[in-house]
Amino acid sequence: MPELPEVEVCRLGISPHIIAQQVIKVTIRDSRLRWPIPEEVRSVVGLPVLAVDRRAKYLLLRFKTGTLLLHLGMSGTVRVIEHDTPVAKHDHFDLVFQHGKILRLNDPRRFGAVLWLANDEDELGLLSKLGPEPLSDDFYPGYLFSKAKNRKVPIKTFLMNNHIVVGVGNIYANEALFQAGILPTTKAGDIDEARLNNLTNIIKQVLSAAIAQGGTTLKDFTQADGRPGYFAQSLMVYGRAGQACLTCQTKLEEIRQSNRSSVYCPICQQD
Repeated sequence: MPELPEVEVCRLGISPHIIAQQVIKVTIRDSRLRWPIPEEVRSVVGLPVLAVDRRAKYLLLRFKTGTLLLHLGMSGTVRVIEHDTPVAKHDHFDLVFQHGKILRLNDPRRFGAVLWLANDEDELGLLSKLGPEPLSDDFYPGYLFSKAKNRKVPIKTFLMNNHIVVGVGNIYANEALFQAGILPTTKAGDIDEARLNNLTNIIKQVLSAAIAQGGTTLKDFTQADGRPGYFAQSLMVYGRAGQACLTCQTKLEEIRQSNRSSVYCPICQQD
């Protein structure tokens, strides 16, 4: 599943090609995504894209009358392609631009979304209940400690709660907890403020590094231009269960938390 760095890399990749460009056609080949694609998305025809923003893992294409919200789901990709690019299987949605480019969504599992927020009204509440962006000033030293007080949930589950902070998905939660020396099973409320402040800084560093290196390539993700990301080459624990810890050579262990894989070093990471 694309996580925050992958979505941010996508935003950076498509923005120069579509900002200030006028939409001349909307093509919906299959509206059956996570929510049905509403016919209202066709209202962007004749309008230029004013900006391309990101909130959590949502891409937000801004128009003067509202916002087109895109979510990549489990395996979706968004690319800017030439107008004569053949349609492939699972190419469900196109925005066709006056300058000859197409913004195309491909989503094999159809867990993604294309929605229209008229006048930026968030009727489904997808954006209004989200926590702060981890790379913003709203995610500051002391924030995690204030939210973790008396919380008995494991710290990894706590970090992946989008109401606490957005975009710290499974890959980056594994990596940040390893670098912070914290076991993923430790209760959030049992971690002192100094360690949580250190974790805050590490989360920022890990996500920034992933964005700088183009996101993490797993089986589904490539950048908007089709090139793979390279952060996977820097992963220290995720996907390395049973291999030697790169710090102490101890065998990395793996458990399941909330149906997600947690990989950790039993020596380098402590309660």
